Amino acid sequence: MVSPSWIIQKKRDCQELKSSELKAFIRGIQSGDVADYQATAFLMATYFTGMTLNETVALTEAMLESGERYDLSHISGPKVDKHSTGGVGDKVSLILAPLASACGLKVPMMSGRGLGHSGGTIDKLESIPGFNVNLSSEKFQSVLAHIGCAMTAQTEKIAPADKKLYSLRDVTGTVECIPLITASILSKKLAEGTEFLVLDVKVGSGAFMKTRGAARNLAKTLIQVAKKLNLPCRALLTSMNQPLGYAVGNAIEVRESIEILKNEKNEEFSSTDLKELTLQLCAQMLNLGGISRTIAEGRKLAQLRLADGSAWQVFIDLIQAQGGDPSAIIDSKKIPLAPIEVQWKAKKRGFISRMDTEEIGKILIGLGGGRKKLSDSIDHRVGLAFHKKLGAKIQIDEPIVTVFATDSQDLPALEASFHTAVEISRARKSVPKLVFENYTMR
Repeated sequence: MVSPSWIIQKKRDCQELKSSELKAFIRGIQSGDVADYQATAFLMATYFTGMTLNETVALTEAMLESGERYDLSHISGPKVDKHSTGGVGDKVSLILAPLASACGLKVPMMSGRGLGHSGGTIDKLESIPGFNVNLSSEKFQSVLAHIGCAMTAQTEKIAPADKKLYSLRDVTGTVECIPLITASILSKKLAEGTEFLVLDVKVGSGAFMKTRGAARNLAKTLIQVAKKLNLPCRALLTSMNQPLGYAVGNAIEVRESIEILKNEKNEEFSSTDLKELTLQLCAQMLNLGGISRTIAEGRKLAQLRLADGSAWQVFIDLIQAQGGDPSAIIDSKKIPLAPIEVQWKAKKRGFISRMDTEEIGKILIGLGGGRKKLSDSIDHRVGLAFHKKLGAKIQIDEPIVTVFATDSQDLPALEASFHTAVEISRARKSVPKLVFENYTMR
């Protein structure tokens, strides 16, 4: 094996690493021949000097080859997945997977847990009593074949080198590095066996990419690397300048997703952005997978399958197939929320003009609904339900959000943080577009 210190020095000095060198280094991480401090030095060098396209492709391949790869060729139908780069209140996958399945796609969805201010699909699913997110390869493929979608956590055998590197990235301040993000995402998606991929690249105060320029660079890199690895891919740049939907928290986000799947209206809370983004992403998936000739045609099909109850039935079948209690989603009140319910109200009149969405995500952590490190336990019941979002007019003492908590002791400090995170102005400001841009493989 090439000396790990030599590879680190070469990357530090902005020299391009060969594919064989990167693959040897990743094998060393997996075998233990490369120490954690050496892997950390490599990550930091990469963070500061970046990688060429060829290096990023080689790193992705190396992480893919570190574990097993599912072969879904025996399952009929186009296999199309969606991946979000993470945000606050992003429960799109819960609605999108059954909806895309109802439209004729097979959706092999391997998701993660929340970390830091960003929520995780797996945590949300575990709010449903009995739901099993730890599927074997055989079970994953069986559910996918029979239901049309399957939702599972990353196993120990899927891109294990990525799991090791991600844990080091999280504690060394190297998460927001485009080559490392790209290799992490695509190695897992290729390993799960998807044939096509739609990316939801978040940008704004609640995203890892705070500026449109940074998000654009990430989207382009993801598409370029995917093309090199023969994975047809397209990306949407979408806003994370406020929570998506009205709910933030695991159980309450499941409840909101159920409302949309059942075509229910919530008289107390409502939000159109979640449904709209889900339809747009589904239309992209249907077009990419060849179900629809155009995006507009795909959107019409998605609207129809949502309205006629087909997506809701797939969701029920999915819950049952993965060990969950269908009665808990048929009557979503069986998915419990935390017992202490308080409202945080406006201190002045005006219009909601800004939300520090990352800070809102951190408030959920303060309530116990998120984790600072992967080993932390969380309370699925805590959460926030927004009455008002960006652009809304509000009066003094009118509720902005209802909070569900288990302990009232920390609520005053969290409320103070909330009022700092939400700005009320005298004049209404324009609300950022939901979808900024889209990119397609060329």
